[in-house]
Amino acid sequence: MSDLHPCIAESENWVKRVIVKYNICPFARREVERGTIRYYACEEAKVKKVLEAFVMECILLEQQPDIETTLFILPRGFEGFYPYLDLVDLANDLLVEQGFEGVFQIASFHPDYCFDGEPQDSPANYTNRAPYPTLHLIREASMEKALADYDDPESIPERNIEFAQRKGCEFFIKLLKECQQ
Repeated sequence: MSDLHPCIAESENWVKRVIVKYNICPFARREVERGTIRYYACEEAKVKKVLEAFVMECILLEQQPDIETTLFILPRGFEGFYPYLDLVDLANDLLVEQGFEGVFQIASFHPDYCFDGEPQDSPANYTNRAPYPTLHLIREASMEKALADYDDPESIPERNIEFAQRKGCEFFIKLLKECQQ
């Protein structure tokens, strides 16, 4: 493994070995190939400090258009899924308060991600499970362009859920474990 923070290396592996390889996000391959994904490990564990770092990441993205997207990784402090969801809500509120509404949006990933109404052990949850709690900061203008150029973008979540159900939990558990290598 490189001298990167282990959570960054594992998250990069996850993007390449899961998200891109199995086309979970059809827009990720281009950014991996272009090297425009920023992986940021936020070492803070207190909500206030994490949110301060999150705003700084938004500012950095705004100032550096060559960075397409950031995976804001939380290696500690948000292992519980429900406290993590509270953080996601606060981060979304901050986007509005700081004037980033319409500029950035958040996609959320967590090792214990569970869609509302899905059982915890449903394979469908693995479409949003990552090695670490992660806030994915996405440029809205880029997302709008990507969606406009993609046939039937509404089918992406449904296709991913079908894929996850077909492959099963054990398949994804193995993939996530392999990301640690």
